[in-house]
Amino acid sequence: MTMKTVFTKTNGLTDNPTHYCPGCTHGIIHRLVAEVLEEMDILENTIGVASVGCSVLSYEYFNCDMTQAAHGRAPAVATGVKRVLPDRFVFTYQGDGDLASIGISEVIHAAARGEKITVIFVNNAIYGMTGGQMAPTTLIGQKTATTPFGRDESIQGSPIKVCEMLATLDGTAYIERASAHDVQHIQKAKRAIRKAFEAQKNGLGFSMVEILSTCPTNWGLDPYESLEWVKDNMIPAYPLGVYKNKQGGN
Repeated sequence: MTMKTVFTKTNGLTDNPTHYCPGCTHGIIHRLVAEVLEEMDILENTIGVASVGCSVLSYEYFNCDMTQAAHGRAPAVATGVKRVLPDRFVFTYQGDGDLASIGISEVIHAAARGEKITVIFVNNAIYGMTGGQMAPTTLIGQKTATTPFGRDESIQGSPIKVCEMLATLDGTAYIERASAHDVQHIQKAKRAIRKAFEAQKNGLGFSMVEILSTCPTNWGLDPYESLEWVKDNMIPAYPLGVYKNKQGGN
């Protein structure tokens, strides 16, 4: 029998096993970013900035040059890297606690300045690494370690919708929200990531892809239930789609 190769691991990832919990979609999103870098043939010319959170060890997994930033400061570090090395592709990989809480000013001002960097923003609506506390993206009514009766809008306010906010800024070139809860949406997320890097390649300004992700451990769900939770709860709260596109096209 002749065997046919139907899948090979991308060269954009190292051989290191990841530390993520079963059912977490960080690993899938890593692979999408790595595949795009490989397919665009820019691995050797890319510098990634790892954030603090569940993805703190992402520098162990991407097979490109990486550096580590302090909590929330990845866009500021990426800004410095890109300005010193403008011929490099520079991206950050950040969770919602890192980006939308302690790092919200860094990402807003990087976008406002039109820094030619790409941000990969993974939103699982909770603090994953530190024990499941409420994040800026936690849904109304969602139970967390610090909102055991559910997030109360009258007390904790409403979730921050980062795509909608950054799309209003003149410096942003490409903003899209995608999801990693099924194959169809994973494929769309990959296309979004490529468009974001193409915006950087064309020097159009700041680009960001937000990807809705799972956190089975802190949600108290099994991996399948967590995928369904993204579809049934997160997508209605965080509508998918392109929010800004200076490149034109679909």
